[in-house]
Amino acid sequence: MANITKKVSWSSRADESGAAGEGTPLLNGSEQPRHSRQPSEGGSLCQIGRLSTVDLEEEITSDEESQRGRPKEIPHNEKLLSLKYESLDYDNIENQLFLEEERKMSYMGFRCLEISRWVVCGLIGFLTGLIACFIDIVVEQLAGIKYQVVKENIEKFTEVGGLSISLLLWAVLNSAIVMLGAIIVAFFEPIAAGSGIPQIKCYLNGIKIPRVVRLKTLVVKVGGVICSVVGGLAVGKEGPMIHSGAVVAAGVSQGRSTSLKRDFKIFEYFRRDTEKRDFVSAGAAAGVSAAFGAPVGGVLFSLEEGASFWNQMLTWRIFFASMISTFTLNFFLSIYHNKPGELSNPGLINFGRFQGDSVAYNLYEIPLFIAMGAIGGLLGALFNVLNYWLTIFRIRYVHRPCLQVMEAMLVAAVTATVSFTMIYFSNDCQPLGPEHTEEYPLQLFCADGEYNSMATAFFNTPERSVRSLFHNQPGTYNPLTLGLFTLTYFFLACWTYGLAVSAGVFIPSLLIGAAWGRLCGIMLATITPDGSIWADPGKYALIGAAAQLGGIVRMTLSLTVIMVEATGNVTYGLPIMLVLMTAKIVGDYFVEGLYDIHIKLQSVPFLHWEAPATSHWLTAREVMSSPVTCLNRIEKVGTIVDTLSNTSTNHNGFPVVVKVSGSDEPPKLCGLILRSQLIVLLKHKVFSIHVSQDERECMMDLTEFMNATPYTVPQETSLPRVFKLFRALGLRHLVVVDDENRVVGLVTRKDLARYHLGKHGLEELQLAQT
Repeated sequence: MANITKKVSWSSRADESGAAGEGTPLLNGSEQPRHSRQPSEGGSLCQIGRLSTVDLEEEITSDEESQRGRPKEIPHNEKLLSLKYESLDYDNIENQLFLEEERKMSYMGFRCLEISRWVVCGLIGFLTGLIACFIDIVVEQLAGIKYQVVKENIEKFTEVGGLSISLLLWAVLNSAIVMLGAIIVAFFEPIAAGSGIPQIKCYLNGIKIPRVVRLKTLVVKVGGVICSVVGGLAVGKEGPMIHSGAVVAAGVSQGRSTSLKRDFKIFEYFRRDTEKRDFVSAGAAAGVSAAFGAPVGGVLFSLEEGASFWNQMLTWRIFFASMISTFTLNFFLSIYHNKPGELSNPGLINFGRFQGDSVAYNLYEIPLFIAMGAIGGLLGALFNVLNYWLTIFRIRYVHRPCLQVMEAMLVAAVTATVSFTMIYFSNDCQPLGPEHTEEYPLQLFCADGEYNSMATAFFNTPERSVRSLFHNQPGTYNPLTLGLFTLTYFFLACWTYGLAVSAGVFIPSLLIGAAWGRLCGIMLATITPDGSIWADPGKYALIGAAAQLGGIVRMTLSLTVIMVEATGNVTYGLPIMLVLMTAKIVGDYFVEGLYDIHIKLQSVPFLHWEAPATSHWLTAREVMSSPVTCLNRIEKVGTIVDTLSNTSTNHNGFPVVVKVSGSDEPPKLCGLILRSQLIVLLKHKVFSIHVSQDERECMMDLTEFMNATPYTVPQETSLPRVFKLFRALGLRHLVVVDDENRVVGLVTRKDLARYHLGKHGLEELQLAQT
C-alpha cells in the first residue's frame, strides 16, 4: 500500500492533468487514444484499488492535449457559462491515502514544509522584482531612443517645413513596435493580452483558467508590455506585473515547467491546488508591490480579490514576498541609476513625495473631494460602457489574429497622429527654467527659452506624465491644454484597452484623472478668493487620479493603501478613501467595474462575495443539478468508463453510494470521488479509454480513494447559506441530500453563477454572444 500512497493523485495534484471543465466530457470512446498506455507488469484492472503495484506516476498531460476533447470554439450552453472553465480543488480530498500520507509525516517534516513555503515566497518576491526591473530598464531605454529620434526630427523640420515627415516617422515607429507586441500575443499566446488582472481575479476566486500561469505566457506578457508602452499606446506596465508575479509563483512553487517539459523534482508536496493558489496569491501581491512600491497594498489586493479562507501565516508569507519584491526592484534600480544602496524610490511608478504646504487640506475641502469622487464614478462608468460595447464589437468582427494585429497597429498610428496634432496646434508655451523636470522638452513654435506644455503630456511615457501633473509648479499647464488632453486621452485609453496586446489600465486611468483633477484645482484657484493658497493643482490632480481609477476598476481597500503607499504620505488617506468609496458607489449604480465586465463577457462562473440580495427564497433544491450520476462503492470498470465517456455526465465529481445488503432502501451517500482520480486509477490518457469486454466486468473498489467526508447540505438549505459555504471553504462540489442521507442533487460553482447573473445579466450575455 505504500507505493499507492505515494503515487495516487489523492488530492488536487491532478491540477496539470488538463481535466476539462464541468459540462465537458473528458472521455470519448469513439476517439482513438493519442498515447496508448498499458497496465504495468503484475498490475490488473480487476485489482485496481487493492494492489500496490499499480503504476500511477505517469506523465501528466498538458492543457494543449486536454483541449482535444473539447470543441475548438468555446461553446455557450443554454445557461451561458463557458464549458472552458472548471473549479480549483482548493479543499483537500481527505481519502484514506491522503490521511495515511499525512500521518506518516513527522513534526520535523511539517516544520521543513513550513520553511520551504517561506523559501518559495522569498524566491517569488526576488524573481518578480527582477522581472519588474528588467521591464522598467528596457522600456526607459527604448522609449528614450524613440522620443529622442522623433524630437530631433521635429526640431529639424520646424523651421524648414515638412513636419509631415516627423508625423509619419512617429506613426511608423509606433505601429512597428506595437505590431511586434501584437503578433507575439495574438499568434503565440492570446491569454497574455490585456493586464491579466481579470484572469488572476478568477484564479484567486477558485476558477482554473487554461494556460494563465504558464512560462510561455510570462515571456509573451513581458515582451508584449514592453512593446505596448514603447509603442506609445495609452497603456501602463503596472497591471501586467500582477499577472507576471502570479506566473512566477505558479512555476516556482511547483518545481517544474510544463512549457519546458522539465521536472526538477522539488516542492512536490505543493503540487495541489490548495498550495498553488496560496503561492499565486503571494505572486500577485509581489506584482502589486513591484508595480507601485506598496507591499501592504499587495497583501490587501490578494485578500480583496481572493476568497476568505486565509490564515495568519499565509498572510505573513504574502507580505514577506511583497517586501522582497519591492526591495529587489529598488536595489537593482538604484545600481542602474548610479545610486547604489539608495532605497527610497520603490516601485515601477514613483508618484513622488507630497511635502510642504501641498499636502495640507482643510475640512471644507472634503465635500469637494467627494464631488470629485462622484465625477470619477460617472466618467468611470462611461469608460466601462464604451469599452463594453467595443469589446462586443471585437468579439463579433475582430476575432482573427491578423485582424487583431491590424487593429493594434491602427490604434498606435492614430495615437501618434492625435498626439502630434494636439502638440502642433497647441500654443501653451511655458518658460524653460533651470528647475524644469521635463525629460524631452519640445520647443516647436514656442519662443527661445520656452517649451510646448502639451508635448510634456503626450511626448513622454505615461508614468512620467502622471508625475509631472502631480508635482509641476502651478501655471505649468493652462486649462485648455488639460481639457483637450483629458478628452482625447480618455477615448484613446478606452479604445486601447482590450487590444491583443499586453497592457494595463492603471496608469492611463491615473493620467486621465490627474489631468482633469489638476484642471479642477486650477479652476478652484481662479474662482475663489485666496484659492491659490489652498487649491494646489498637484493635490487635486492626485484626488482626480484616485477618483478616475476607482471609477473604472472599483477597487476600494487595496487601492486606498496602494495610493497612500505610492505617495509616501498618509495625510491623504482619508480623502483618498472617501473618493474611492464615492466613485465605486456612483459607478456601480450604472455598470459594473471594468474587470467584472470582461469576466462576464468571457462567461466565467465567477462568484462574488455575497449571494444575490433577493435569493433567500431559493433553496439548494432550486439550484442543484439533478439527477446526479452516482457510483457504487464497489463498481464495475465498465460502468465507470461509460460514466466518464457519457457526454450527459456534466460534473467532475461523483457521489459514491452504498446499499445496505439485504435491504430494499435506496443507497445512501458514503463519499465523493473526482473525475481526475478515476482517470488516474484507470491508468489511461484522459481522451479515450478502451477496455475489453472481460475487463468491463471487473470490479473497482473506490473506498480508499473517495473523500469519505464530503460537504453535504439538506435540500431545504437556503441559497445564501450554500453560497457562503462555497466562498468560505473554497468548495468545488456540494452534495445535496434528503432526510435519510440519500443523494438528490449536486451543487457546483456554475449552478450558483447562473443564479447570480440574474435575468438582466443573462440578457446582456445573450446580446454579447449573438
